[in-house]
Amino acid sequence: MDNCPIAARSLERPYHIDGDQLERQYKDHLSGYRSWNPQEHADQWLVFPENVGDRLSIDETSLSDGELYTIVTNKAAHGKKGTIVAIIAGTESGKVLDALMKIPMTIRQKVMEVTLDMAGSMNRISRRAFPNAVKVIDRFHVQKLALDAVQELRIKFRWDAMDRENEQIRQARLDGREYMPEVLPNGDTLKQLLFRSRYLLYKSPEKWTESQKVRARLLFDIYPDIANAYSLAHKLRLIYSKTKVKGVAYTKLARWFNDVQKSGIDTFRTIEETIYNHYENILNFFDNRSTNASAESFNAKIKAFRRQLRGILDVKYFLFRLCNIYA
Repeated sequence: MDNCPIAARSLERPYHIDGDQLERQYKDHLSGYRSWNPQEHADQWLVFPENVGDRLSIDETSLSDGELYTIVTNKAAHGKKGTIVAIIAGTESGKVLDALMKIPMTIRQKVMEVTLDMAGSMNRISRRAFPNAVKVIDRFHVQKLALDAVQELRIKFRWDAMDRENEQIRQARLDGREYMPEVLPNGDTLKQLLFRSRYLLYKSPEKWTESQKVRARLLFDIYPDIANAYSLAHKLRLIYSKTKVKGVAYTKLARWFNDVQKSGIDTFRTIEETIYNHYENILNFFDNRSTNASAESFNAKIKAFRRQLRGILDVKYFLFRLCNIYA
């Protein structure tokens, strides 16, 4: 009966059932929600000490109306029952820690590894709540920073191209002639080239289609800064995918820093400083190659569950049903 609202709607027509009434009956009498002990504080915090394992993930997600919740999950449960360790409203470290401290210290000391993103609050939470755990910054958050920097450069040049095109159109009107945009060998205008290059810049070169290879060559010839930025992002990707030894990764990242310095690209210098500030936790990835993929997968399940229910009207009831399945 975990999907009672969906089942109620599907039964309405063939069995002449009032779906809304059945849903209310399930919530008030059949589900056990009204006698659920944590109901009073469920929308603020929920903790399940029995689900704590030696390897955890901590991440944030939005349940409704953009309201963020911090979610701690047990990797060993593989997204099934026993996955949820804690769900806490907000991301403020003090509030999250207050809830996690309700788990006995003897249990929290058993945690050996926590994967997380680069948010300072997540680092403080992990350090205080799980004092024996090695903190591992998720590789995909680091790579996303580099990929976002490439896209930012592409978007900047695209706006420049749009401004030039608008100016050329205006001038053509003043001269009483038809505006004819310059067309590149692959059939794209400059503006179209920059727009259509978005997806190929997220991919490795070996995954490009033939048309994307042609588009990439044109893009990099016209915009060497984008080519340089893409090369830096790809080198960072290769460090993660090809390197198996932590010491080797340390050396390769140092060389990558040198390449960033030589590039002169401001956004990558910001990324370089960010990585430097989290260097130790980033390098911890190469011990066991642990990622936050399990947390991202669980977030996707929450969003799918929310879509099935067509939104969340009662946060406490939603969390009750979520915990019935995953806690």
